[in-house]
Amino acid sequence: MYIIDQKEGLSAEFSKLVAMMEYTRKTTLDEVQNLSIEELDYLYADDANSIGMLLVHMASVEKFYQIDTFEKREITEEDVALLNPGLQLGERAREEINGQSIKVYVNELAEVRKKTIETFKSLPDSWLFEQKPFFGGHPTNNYFKWFHVFEDELSHRGQIRLIKKMMKK
Repeated sequence: MYIIDQKEGLSAEFSKLVAMMEYTRKTTLDEVQNLSIEELDYLYADDANSIGMLLVHMASVEKFYQIDTFEKREITEEDVALLNPGLQLGERAREEINGQSIKVYVNELAEVRKKTIETFKSLPDSWLFEQKPFFGGHPTNNYFKWFHVFEDELSHRGQIRLIKKMMKK
């Protein structure tokens, strides 16, 4: 878990990326594994995100990048409808993302990640370096986009830790 090195079935660059993604996911799951439904749904303010909402967001962000990078296409209104309310969060997410056990969230994260890893296994390292305009028209490669997937998760894991501290008070 603490070594970034070759992963079975993956090329060298994908191995590095997946090692970082796996560590990030492990530490996220360690934070949430024993939470109750009430804890997953806890809102510290009327306009806050719950831990459950953040977990759904993580899965939605990864699905977004699967569409963008694996399918090499723009996100459609239909895609947005399927990815929300988890992608954008907000009021609709507060209304719809609740009442689920941690098992539901963990299973969704695992299913999305399984598709990611299986697709990575079929791609050459050179794919990671393919560029196209993104993030306001800036040149962006697939490597950065997938770094952003786990970087976003890391950021939200920090929020999860803060929410857990707030619950204790």
